[in-house]
Amino acid sequence: MPTDSDRPTETRAFSDFGIDAALCDALTDAGITEPFPIQELTLPMALSGADVIGQARTGTGKTLAFGLPALQRVAPEHRHVQVLVIVPTRELCLQVTGELEQATTRLDLSLVAVFGGRPIEPQAQALADGAHVVVGTPGRLLDVHQRGMLDLSGVATLVLDEADEMLDLGFLPDVEHLIGLCPAQRQTLLFSATMPSPVVGLARRYMSKPTFVRAEEDRSALSPDTSHAFLSCHRLDKPAVLARILQAPDRGLCLVFTRTKRMADQLAKELADREVDAAAIHSDLRQEARERALRRFREGKVTVLVATEVAARGLDIDHVTHVVNYDCPDDEKMYLHRIGRTGRAGAAGAAVTLAVWNELARLEMIKKALNLGDQPTHEVFSTSTLLDELFNLPPAQTPARPRQPDRGGRSGGDSGGDAASGPAKRGQGQSGKRRRGGRGRSGRTRAGDRDGTGDQATSGDR
Repeated sequence: MPTDSDRPTETRAFSDFGIDAALCDALTDAGITEPFPIQELTLPMALSGADVIGQARTGTGKTLAFGLPALQRVAPEHRHVQVLVIVPTRELCLQVTGELEQATTRLDLSLVAVFGGRPIEPQAQALADGAHVVVGTPGRLLDVHQRGMLDLSGVATLVLDEADEMLDLGFLPDVEHLIGLCPAQRQTLLFSATMPSPVVGLARRYMSKPTFVRAEEDRSALSPDTSHAFLSCHRLDKPAVLARILQAPDRGLCLVFTRTKRMADQLAKELADREVDAAAIHSDLRQEARERALRRFREGKVTVLVATEVAARGLDIDHVTHVVNYDCPDDEKMYLHRIGRTGRAGAAGAAVTLAVWNELARLEMIKKALNLGDQPTHEVFSTSTLLDELFNLPPAQTPARPRQPDRGGRSGGDSGGDAASGPAKRGQGQSGKRRRGGRGRSGRTRAGDRDGTGDQATSGDR
């Protein structure tokens, strides 16, 4: 398949690529004036009608890379579905729809988001009223089609966003079914952070002579603006270690990843007991609760969002300065997907990974795969002065434990963290000069305590 790996060197405007004035004006209204690299690479081919495979990590501007060419091809006078965008998660569905709506404020186009967790009737009514663009998750899209509410026979542009995530979630059979419902003569745009063989196979079966573009030379997709810190600690001390890290003076919004839904709830409560504004998000929450937690996080009303891997996939949230792997990722791919939420668009970010003793071998494999083997793994306790040095923390003073109940007796904290830690105050760390927090310093590391990892992963945080 053809390849275009040359990155444009001079700054260009969206209008230079032939984007319609109405779309350009809407972007200007939103403060978007200069395209990102993936957009500069994709727009010429996509606007010509060619199939395109784009490889870029989350947060690099993929939505406009496929959205602008797709929107430009829509004929407003024809009230049927002309653009279908398939995404893996509900949150990404809302996010993509919002970005496309932002670009169409000066156009008379109808966009509909179709996803589970919400009543199907309002979505069906919106489709019946005539939608030009539909953004949806595979399961709900198939549901509304099987009920006779969605006709894909007029689709001119098909977009598969976060294709590798749909593979991981087991959605490829549903995606292939949906592709089969679209006309054979169409434009197909596929975007993915990684290119596993099943995704490559999908492209070969359903795309016509696609052009491959990649927005960055580094195949590992590590942002050069993100620093990495790797810490070994005792399982029972992890909540207190995290609470200390959250005191970093350069911290803005922080996304914390846990392996299980139960741990997400448990850790959010533990942090709240330590006076940290935190909320949890996972698939067991009602859709309204998930959206409310995300909205509060985006608005800065809570500064720490504790999330499971699946619930946070594809989320694009501005001003995330820190990502913490509270549980060690399974592999380098999971690591990349998690930390891709920080260090975006030239902003500095910090990625912190906590590991207990039986995760250290896996952590070293991840570091080696990402060429981070020279980064030390420091053994720390919540009272370690090394944390102060690594994250420029204020010195710990009075040891703080989770708040006790109003009545007498011991606290019933879920996480069981009995190590001392200074509380992370509400709103702390959002002012002052930004630093690339979490950079490891050279020096000796200490052998970690031996303990278990806690909760085992549950299947299907879908």
